[in-house]
Parts: sequence; C-alpha cells; structure tokens
Amino acid sequence: MIKLIVGLGNPGQEYEKTRHNAGFLFLDLLVARTGGAWLNESRFSGQTSVVTIQNEVVRLIKPMLYMNRSGQSVGNIARYYKIDASEILVVHDELDFNAGMVKLKKSGGHGGHNGLKDIISHLSSTDFWRLRIGVGRPSASHLVSNYVLSAPNKSDELAIYKVCECTLNDIDMLILGETEKAMSKINTHILT
Repeated sequence: MIKLIVGLGNPGQEYEKTRHNAGFLFLDLLVARTGGAWLNESRFSGQTSVVTIQNEVVRLIKPMLYMNRSGQSVGNIARYYKIDASEILVVHDELDFNAGMVKLKKSGGHGGHNGLKDIISHLSSTDFWRLRIGVGRPSASHLVSNYVLSAPNKSDELAIYKVCECTLNDIDMLILGETEKAMSKINTHILT
C-alpha cells in the first residue's frame, strides 16, 4: 500500500511549466481530481495535502526545496508519520522515455536524477516506488540541465499532461497494494 506520494519539481514560477516539474504536475492533477487542497508546511519544507483514494488516506508532498535537496522534505515527513520507504511513491521526470510514456517500478538506483539521489540518501533506502514520466532527452548530454529546466514544446506538453491524466485513472490499484495489476496497466500507457 502507498501512504505517501511525492511529486518532484523545483519551486518558483519560473520552473512551473518545465520538464523537471512533471512530478508537481502529476500531484496538482491528483489534488484537483480528489478535491484536495495544498497547505504550506514549513516543518516538512513543502506543500502537503491529504486525499482519500478508494477509502485510503494518502499523504502528498511537493518539496519546496530545489530538486537536489528534495530528500530532506521526504525524509522529514516519512519519519514524522512513520511511513516506510516501501510505502512511498516518488513521481519524477524521466529523460530515458519520450514524452507521453510512463513507467512504474519498485526500487533501483537514482540513474543520475539528483532528486532521487537525495531521497535515497535521506531515507537510507532505495526501496520506494517510482513513477517515471517521460520528458525525452536532448541530442547532447551536456544540454541536459538546460533541457529539463525549460518548457517542452506544445505536443510534448500535451503528451505529458495526457499520460498523467491517464495514469491517475489507475493509481488506485497501487494505493490498494495491487502492485502487479498496477504495473501491468500503467506500464502500457504510451500517449504521443
């Protein structure tokens, strides 16, 4: 069962529509869909919400620290509410997938993603779930930083939005602990 969903991104209006903020977008859509509201909580250095999905209470957090410091927020809220790493879903942008692709997986390394790297450090575990939202990759590796911190073109933006919406239809399976079913369903979503 998932008790905490973390959306990764960078705070501030200048980053709002960037590829790196795919995790924030996903959680904003989830909160809108469930009728929740965001609350600024300084003790967790983030915006939090509590929503009910299939009669299960799920906590949400958008760390309001920069991406490479996200783990501080995640570690603090997980310890405060005694949430195990295996009960956490981290939603983040994924360079290895084109816009419109999404994959759900459990555990693994950070793959060079600074947000994941910091979360692993603060949880002292890699045993959390990841929802990887494809944003595509630039043609040259030295362009990655500028690429993720820029807005996608209109067709990619629409594909990212649509795949987030589509995935929200299946998130309840993961919340209820139907992990194999959730992976099977979510990992087939490709909207380009």
